[in-house]
Amino acid sequence: MKRESTEVRQKQIKKAVLEIIAEKGLHNVSTRNLAKQVGLSEGALFRHFPTKRAIIKGIMDDVASDLIGSLREIALSSKNVEEKLFDFLCRNVQYLKKNKGITILLFSEATHLGDEELKDALNKILTAQKQFVNDIIQQGISEGICDENLNPEDVALLYMGIPITLNIELVLNKNNFNSDNFCKRMYSVMIKAIKK
Repeated sequence: MKRESTEVRQKQIKKAVLEIIAEKGLHNVSTRNLAKQVGLSEGALFRHFPTKRAIIKGIMDDVASDLIGSLREIALSSKNVEEKLFDFLCRNVQYLKKNKGITILLFSEATHLGDEELKDALNKILTAQKQFVNDIIQQGISEGICDENLNPEDVALLYMGIPITLNIELVLNKNNFNSDNFCKRMYSVMIKAIKK
């Protein structure tokens, strides 16, 4: 077997964790299952990540750089409010669909392990998303597109339910899930709720 770099192996391991969660559930993420999925020995896993917690932290770091970075670009773009909201929502959905299992992992591990660093990392990810939605809604209010009686923080909080709804859809409609249709439906609901 070809010897891969640590960076390549770390990506494979993180991807395998998410695949196991999406296909078999969080309780099946064991070093044996993970090693089998990646094609390594159990001992070799720990040359790339010293602990399971380090894998989870690595996944959180990926979310912070990949997802949050791209959502920041959308929120700060010169697009109009409706385009921003649609692009923001769809980018989030596409990322979560591509990385199935990520929300289950992040919420369960960060909240149930009592690990303050993981909780803090998850909080930063969620806070950034809420702030971006808040900013988009504030822009919509100032431009007269969104209802001025809206509380942007409430809209941002409501928006945060969409990834949870997405998880439910992915589980219940695993083979028939259409991310474009889901984006359009959720966007339609959001627009109806916020427009003047």
